[in-house]
Amino acid sequence: MTFRPIDSHHVLSRRSTLTAAGIAAVSALGVDGAEARSRHPSTSSRSGLAPEAEPIAENLLDTTPENQAATYRHVDRQRLAIRAIHTDPARTTPLPRNGTSLSDVCYVYKGTRRTVESFVSDNRIAGLLVLKDGAIAHEQYAMGNTETTRWTSMSIAKSVTATLIGAALADGAIGGLDDPVLRYVPELNGSAYRDNTIRQLLQMSSGVKWIEAGANDPYGDNDIARMFKGIYGKQRGAVMELMRTRPRAAAPGSVFNYSTGEAYVLSAVVTNATGKTASHYLSERIWRPLGMEADAYWILDAPGGREMGGSCIQATLRDYGRFGQFILTGGDGVVPRGWRDRAGRPESRITDYGRLYEGSPYGYGYLWWAIPPGVAGARGPVPTFVGLGHGGQKLYINPAEGVVAVLWSALRPGVDVDPEFFALLDSVVHALR
Repeated sequence: MTFRPIDSHHVLSRRSTLTAAGIAAVSALGVDGAEARSRHPSTSSRSGLAPEAEPIAENLLDTTPENQAATYRHVDRQRLAIRAIHTDPARTTPLPRNGTSLSDVCYVYKGTRRTVESFVSDNRIAGLLVLKDGAIAHEQYAMGNTETTRWTSMSIAKSVTATLIGAALADGAIGGLDDPVLRYVPELNGSAYRDNTIRQLLQMSSGVKWIEAGANDPYGDNDIARMFKGIYGKQRGAVMELMRTRPRAAAPGSVFNYSTGEAYVLSAVVTNATGKTASHYLSERIWRPLGMEADAYWILDAPGGREMGGSCIQATLRDYGRFGQFILTGGDGVVPRGWRDRAGRPESRITDYGRLYEGSPYGYGYLWWAIPPGVAGARGPVPTFVGLGHGGQKLYINPAEGVVAVLWSALRPGVDVDPEFFALLDSVVHALR
């Protein structure tokens, strides 16, 4: 679900910025809230309840085991502004069946022999899709979901935002990744971001202080809590003001620090550079051309405002798979040549494998997590990488093997299925060769 374009050809010239009046005009575009819901109502589930009757949490980050799955599939019922990402129903790209079955695939985890079915049933998995060379090798729904369910991406939205940056770069709306952020987001004038480039935000190495711990503490003293307070309060400009007031903690490019707020700033770069909302641009450059089967939607910072570039695109399982296949094949001319491999692997010592967090094997590319060689079939000259989202959302891209995997989950705080998921993928990749 995007909105109908008002000026589909307006693109700013290279190295230009939008005026304050232009920013306000762009921010006002879109289909929000009640209108989007009336045109694209919540999808049904296998719960036996109508969508509007399923109990959901008041805060997306503060669910219970009983309402988590319903909350993740009905984000449009939250007290949040949303904007549509439209597809073209006359141009749906089919996903053929691979003709193989993964039901007999086994893997060993913690000394126990396990199957795809046991992985799904034992781990609060809500959906699993595996594509091999663009064809469906496995598709499974659980926890009340169906083929028409739109499920939250959580932070996989960051990887979508990075792709939009790549598209804007290819279109000439962005001059270069080493351009100053303030060239495109003048609202941040006078802030710590005056010394940062777009590339540094893509790599989460801005050096601007941000406390991300709120994913498990939505009411605590952290920046995620402050961000969501502004979103749920529908306070126009509150999220950008939060970003404008974050202090500098380290030199630009000197340290990795994960920040949902910086993906929001990058969505503002997309909007101000292209003159289109991120949802419109996503629809125009990717959603419609790829033939997505269903409209999607993105949460906003306020009614008529900007997309939360770091979180919460709602889409179907197959459409997540189509997006993953688009990335796997290199971006089909939408992003610059070689973008996939740059986005999916660390570029610097700061973001190299195993340097991000103590005990973490990952590296970081451009809002994608880079998987070390040897993990989950991540071998060969082409990097394997994954988009990760709170609650166990994953979009796995393995170009060397032609495999895309999408995982929907409703994991509880502190639960991590990554090691088991990658053990499963090792066996899946081998079985599909």
